[in-house]
Amino acid sequence: MANRRKKKKDHHIDETWLIPYADLLTLLLALFIVLFGMSSIDAQKFRQLASAFNANLTGGTGLLQYPNALPEPYEHEIQEKRTPENEQLQEQEQLQNIQQKINTYIVENQLNNKLQTTLTDEGLLITILDDILFDSGKAEIRPKDVELAREISDLLVMNPPRNVVISGHTDNVPIKNAQFDSNWHLSVMRAVNFMKIILENDKLDPKMFSAKGFGEFKPVASNSTPEGRQKNRRVEILILPYGTTENTAP
Repeated sequence: MANRRKKKKDHHIDETWLIPYADLLTLLLALFIVLFGMSSIDAQKFRQLASAFNANLTGGTGLLQYPNALPEPYEHEIQEKRTPENEQLQEQEQLQNIQQKINTYIVENQLNNKLQTTLTDEGLLITILDDILFDSGKAEIRPKDVELAREISDLLVMNPPRNVVISGHTDNVPIKNAQFDSNWHLSVMRAVNFMKIILENDKLDPKMFSAKGFGEFKPVASNSTPEGRQKNRRVEILILPYGTTENTAP
């Protein structure tokens, strides 16, 4: 009777296989978590995660210990999505959207002959002709045009905000009076005074703005005709691509 009880007691199911099975399930769970988050991380972050898992999951060969655990085609796809070329294209599309918004404002307010927009290699350029803001030889914005300058400031409220360069330009007709000793001086003060009105808008960050004066040295038309000189007398607003500063603009 005692031998029979002993045989029954000795006869039990071997459950040692549960330990490696549990480890395997843990590794698989970790792998699926990583794969699930793979769409929002790059290859470098994936390797960092792999190292973290391997540091904690010991015993046998680590499932994530290999540097090429991320399939090469997928790794290449992630890197390709984040190339500078693609980021540049995305920013170009965003600048086009901003341009469309400004062009809509121009058409609705019948300002086609006063304001122009151009998408350049440097960014989005808004050109304001001289006679819409200033009297001849003056740097103060005319009172009747202050409201227009404020409306333009609303067009510069962007998300994310971008660096903006405001520049003044003149024709080549010499100027020398009690206020200004050169066209360069006049162009600088026009840019600064226009920027002051723009920055009355508390939705704009002054740190993102700068002013320049080029005088007659960057003409866009010939100064030999009245029409050409009028085109050269202008204020320009250059909206730089996101993340670009004035010093690093192309």
